[in-house]
Formats: sequence, structure tokens, C-alpha cells
Amino acid sequence: MQAGQSCTTFSFVNSGVLRAYYLDDSGKESTVMFALKDWWITDMYCFVNGLPAMLNIETLADSEVLQISKADLDALVDKIPKFERFLRILMQNAYTREQLRVIDSLSRTAEDRYHIFIKKYPQVVQLVTQRQIASYLGITPEFLSTIRAKKANS
Repeated sequence: MQAGQSCTTFSFVNSGVLRAYYLDDSGKESTVMFALKDWWITDMYCFVNGLPAMLNIETLADSEVLQISKADLDALVDKIPKFERFLRILMQNAYTREQLRVIDSLSRTAEDRYHIFIKKYPQVVQLVTQRQIASYLGITPEFLSTIRAKKANS
């Protein structure tokens, strides 16, 4: 998906790895999230509100993605009420994760955020580039290299 396109699907990653990122007017990429096997990904704000996407979503490896439209998702919830509970829990977990990420970005050093990231998501570290991790952490790739070198020397 590219920013500006209709955001009409919610995607489940059956295999592979995807990345959602924001591209600002100067061309700077800021990674919003990664999605691996069994994770969900979309531009949720735009999906829910029927707006053009703000985010770009790309595959970073060969991937199999299952997609559901908003209309089909709504119909599924109507037909299988327990699916609504599943979605509610999914959204609660996502909201909690994002809230903690914002708090970490406001209160922790970049070095601490990197160490938390690699501890929490070791499988992501194996599948994405250091540049993409730096983008997710809101730091430059050069600063991430400095953090990594410091850790290697400790």
C-alpha cells in the first residue's frame, strides 16, 4: 500500500515480514511498525475511517498476506460475535504496545530503547535492516551503529 491510496484492507501476515512507514515531505522515512508471521497490519486510522492511507506498507521478504475488507470484517463480526471479542483484544494489545512505545520514546535514551527493542523483538532484528530499526527508534543509522559498537565492546 502506498500513502494516498485507498486503505481498504486489514492484513494478516501468514508468512514473511512487512513494514509500515511514514514518508515526510523531505523524504525521511519513519517506521511505524513491523509485522511478522501471525501479526496484523494496516493503516488503522485510515482503514477504520475510510480515508486515504497516510502510511506506506511494504514487504521486506517473500510474504503471504491474507486481507479482509472493512465490509467483510464487519460482516464477519455480525456472523461470528466471538470474532468481535478477538478483535477487541487485538486492538487493546496494539493500543497498549503503542502507548508503552510512546512513553519509552519520551522517557528513555535511544540506547535503552534499542536494548528493549532487541530483547522484546529478537525475531524482527534478524529480518530487517539496521536502517529500518533506526527508523523505528527515531534515530539515525549512524547513531545506531555507535550504540551497537558500544554494546559489542562492553
